[in-house]
Amino acid sequence: MAQPVVSTASWQVADAAPVIGTLADNARDLPEFVTILIILLLVATGVALLSRRFRVPYVTGLVIAGLAIAELLPQRVNLESSLILNLFLPILLFEAAINTDVSRLRSTVRPISLLAGPGVVLSSGITAAMLKLGLNLDWVQALLLGTILAITDTVSVIAVFKEVSAPAQLSTIVEGESLFNDGVALVLFSLLLQIHQQGSVTVADGLVQLAVVLVGGVLVGVALGYLSAELFRQTDDPLTSMLATAAVALGAYQLGELLQVSGVVAVVVAGLIIGNAGFSRRFSPSSRVTLYSFWEYAGFGVNTFIFLLIGMEVDLATLWRNLPAVLLAIAAYQLGRMLSVYPLMVPLGWLDRTIPLKWQHVLFLGNIKGSLSMALAISLPVTLPGRSTLIALVYGAVLLSLLVQGLSLPWLVKQLKVAPLSKSRHRVEELQAQLITAKAAQDELEELLKTGVLPKSVYEEMRSRYQVQVAHAERALRDIYNQRIDSRAVRANELPRLNAIRRQLLLAEKDALNEARRKRIISEAIVRSRLQIIDAQLLQLDDED
Repeated sequence: MAQPVVSTASWQVADAAPVIGTLADNARDLPEFVTILIILLLVATGVALLSRRFRVPYVTGLVIAGLAIAELLPQRVNLESSLILNLFLPILLFEAAINTDVSRLRSTVRPISLLAGPGVVLSSGITAAMLKLGLNLDWVQALLLGTILAITDTVSVIAVFKEVSAPAQLSTIVEGESLFNDGVALVLFSLLLQIHQQGSVTVADGLVQLAVVLVGGVLVGVALGYLSAELFRQTDDPLTSMLATAAVALGAYQLGELLQVSGVVAVVVAGLIIGNAGFSRRFSPSSRVTLYSFWEYAGFGVNTFIFLLIGMEVDLATLWRNLPAVLLAIAAYQLGRMLSVYPLMVPLGWLDRTIPLKWQHVLFLGNIKGSLSMALAISLPVTLPGRSTLIALVYGAVLLSLLVQGLSLPWLVKQLKVAPLSKSRHRVEELQAQLITAKAAQDELEELLKTGVLPKSVYEEMRSRYQVQVAHAERALRDIYNQRIDSRAVRANELPRLNAIRRQLLLAEKDALNEARRKRIISEAIVRSRLQIIDAQLLQLDDED
């Protein structure tokens, strides 16, 4: 069979050992490995600062930086599929899962199920059909490529929604769909590889295997999640819990793969259970803040290296030579996404609340590709005909997706005005944030009084100060609802002493804000602004000590 002409001179990475693994295994190259690591960290720091200054999505900035520094490193750094699938992917999925509120997922389970289930299958099939016709691929090649390009990058999509204001329900649909999209696509990918190896698999056998892999992944995740949740209920040690959650995240994936079920689904389900049931109220606010901060840093660090490596992996000259084939692949997966979003939202309106057309546009436009697509491309078996062609097409499609869609999506979402945050709404959310933090601090004061840490006289004084904030917020909210906005601001006087207790109360406020952000009660911008104030107060306490 004739294969499309795609040059892959610079993209032959399948048989190249990753420099991270190679250098770590070879003590002689350790200084060079450290040098590369320092360069990458400095580049990532510069990208973070410039991205914030010029309001460019961080992950897109990393890809651009990777393109720029690829030739400046002492040694070539390559993406390696096993590193992404076994280490990076579980960390990213677990971090997203523990920050997802299950109660909100329940309210959007129908659109998420349609998009992450039938939507992925439909998108893969349509993309495969176009690629078979346009590039003269056989069906196995086309379906594998279609499945790889049907994956939506969770990290990129969530990063965009942190930059723009969107309705809580829409954010939940987008994040939930991208979270479960990976699991379904990986299961389909494995079934297609099995077809390639065995020659054929009947439709009935394929459906049975699909069900077993998905259900098995759910069961593994449920078992590990609830066992871990019970463990966390018995302890309030954040350092021990960090190690335990890391072990669960990585272990769920490995156990799933060992049992030949979906490790991705196992990680997601375990993360959802731990985030919603494991970190119970028996956990002190400071412990919860520490755990969520740890996973935020872990996800940030993994994202940094993944997207830098994506930029360093792609050769622009090779991309230019193969641009027509890459553009066809992009057009194919965009058409597949379009025909799997808009038609599926029609029957959804008969069973559930209708998804507004503007929201459907966001679901279609948020079809950004990322590291998982590249990892699957690299993991294609060497016995697959035209393997280098498929890798080249995926690399080019991912790069252009991150650069074009990653840069334009925030602007497009803002232009659609799906939920512009009015001044009155902004004021309401600020007051809600004040009310949530003050009441959380009062709850913490109650615990401190019960345990004898705080004398009753000090308790009453500190509680009265928070009560002033509560009363002010409630009065202002009542006036807003009565169309009489009270713009007076009440500031609590800071106590010069008892800094340790004040620090614990501020951590309680921070924990309450993070919980409100998880539940989509308050928008990202308001939470971020309020957290900056709390962090400044915590730093001031440190200076006073």
